[in-house]
Amino acid sequence: MSTSTQPTTDELLARGWAVLPAAYRIPGVAPTLDEALAYCRHLAHTHYENFHVASWFLPRALRPHFHSIYAYCRISDDLGDEVGDPAIALALLDLWGRELDACYEGRARHPVFVALAETIRACSIPKQPFADLLVAFRQDQTVTRYPTMDDLLGYCRYSANPVGRLVLYACGEVSEENFRLSDATCTALQLANFWQDVRVDLQKNRVYLPQDDMCRFGVTDQTIAHGVATPQFRELMRHQVGFTRRLFADGLPLIDRVQRDLALDLDLFSRGGLEILRAIESQNYDVLSARPAISRRTRLALALRALAGKALPFLRLGAHPQGKAA
Repeated sequence: MSTSTQPTTDELLARGWAVLPAAYRIPGVAPTLDEALAYCRHLAHTHYENFHVASWFLPRALRPHFHSIYAYCRISDDLGDEVGDPAIALALLDLWGRELDACYEGRARHPVFVALAETIRACSIPKQPFADLLVAFRQDQTVTRYPTMDDLLGYCRYSANPVGRLVLYACGEVSEENFRLSDATCTALQLANFWQDVRVDLQKNRVYLPQDDMCRFGVTDQTIAHGVATPQFRELMRHQVGFTRRLFADGLPLIDRVQRDLALDLDLFSRGGLEILRAIESQNYDVLSARPAISRRTRLALALRALAGKALPFLRLGAHPQGKAA
């Protein structure tokens, strides 16, 4: 008679690293700062197409900080979402959390944390926003349903809002009111993405639509799985889109409170989130038969609008935009 034993932490970590990119592994010897900065820059520009657009509007001196923050978020997300086993994901996230602790203690080894240590020093960023993201990624391994909207907003408090706060720290725009407005925008962006991917998320056994709202509108997991947007489902989505639109409106005043370069990014991403909501509305709230998405033409128009906004003050002054030092 054989007995099964639980895998050790080392075995779980080995399984996780085996399915993740080799570059994610923690090296035996820490890289130089220049090597770490190059690592984060490469990761940012090869994993997220919108980062190219956003980075156009960032002062050049801030770009390395955004690269390191993005790299931390990207790898944290992949550790939780790309290994296919909650036990392995939790082991990897715990290890990543210990590396975050080591970063704040001056013992960084991974290139992300070597680069991040410089960002933390230059921008006076506390550990909490980074640690909060790991709370969300751990929660993803065990929580697949949210009883109420308040519960879902509690999840967004860890999964989305820390990113906005990190951006504010990096840009030197730190205040409680800015944090409050940023939280509204980041939560709205998170919810808009959830409403895009209702059916895809169910295939991962995740439902972000609040359970009490589903019950109130007469929608079940089976409704989603069948892929047919019933009148009840459309009304449920209409309700969620309206709630999310109000959150975007709550956060918009932040655009007028921050420096122009950051304001252009905020405007770009807020309008992008609102375009997702418009795409859902244009499909009569049917997100089950086809995933609503922003067309390439619309994305280009948003980017050109932001670029025009950046150039306008210089054109008014009779100066060329390139004349401003980045």
